Amino acid sequence: MAEAPGPGAGLTLIATPIGNLADLSPRAHAALAQAGAVLCEDKRVTMKLLARHGISRPLLALHDHNEERMVPAILARLRAGEALALVSDAGTPLLSDPGYRLVRAAIGEGLPVTAVPGPSAALMALTLSGLPPQPFLFLGFLPPKGAARRARLETLRAAERAGLAATLILYEAPHRLAACLADCAAVLGERGAAVARELTKRFEEVRRGSLSDLAARYAQAAPRGEVTLVIGPPEPGAATAEDRQAAAADLDTALRAALAQSSLKDAVAAVARATGLPRRAVYARALELARTC
Repeated sequence: MAEAPGPGAGLTLIATPIGNLADLSPRAHAALAQAGAVLCEDKRVTMKLLARHGISRPLLALHDHNEERMVPAILARLRAGEALALVSDAGTPLLSDPGYRLVRAAIGEGLPVTAVPGPSAALMALTLSGLPPQPFLFLGFLPPKGAARRARLETLRAAERAGLAATLILYEAPHRLAACLADCAAVLGERGAAVARELTKRFEEVRRGSLSDLAARYAQAAPRGEVTLVIGPPEPGAATAEDRQAAAADLDTALRAALAQSSLKDAVAAVARATGLPRRAVYARALELARTC
């Protein structure tokens, strides 16, 4: 089998180990060693990785606070034909890490952009969770404040009421994990989940259970290390009373709007198509609403 070609001029996104430094792939090693410079979040973290593998390259800091300012200079180097590597502190670049604005700008100018795949805490946690592996939805970090976090979860729950059924993957800070789990249980309802921490490291651990059980566990003692939370999709027919009330209200709103513009028959047909509800059930509710109008 022929070897994949080494990186040429352009930007190469390189996945780096999420804990165990031995997980750097041969292709990632070669790409880092051949790069004109390595763009990284924290020079100290990347320097440790490169030293572990005997690589010495110039490092340029690229993080949330300077990315917008750095992009023009980096694009100029790429236009000049330089080969640059982009890494995050751990895992696959851009996933809850800097680099998106740079990649968008490079693509927009037609500059070469490629990637060397590798470690990802989100995907590793998903495969170890014991929860349905697809479809899944990666959320990154939820808002740190409770009210904003619950509002984001309410938006997800509304999407689930509309038909979304995916395993959720998110990152969370250890000291916020218990509160996050409790909010997930309150808003999303009881369902299976898994907390994965310190993946690929000496004290790797995956705890599986219900959202409320895990919330109670971590309320007693916050975990240490990097945490990835995986939440299973809602069980079929697991709608709460609140969900049913919301669905009924949505149906009534849709029917009233349709009845104001169409005949009963046409309104029922349109709403049944839009909601996926049985036509007979929509027709019965439309008759009730028509009698009260």
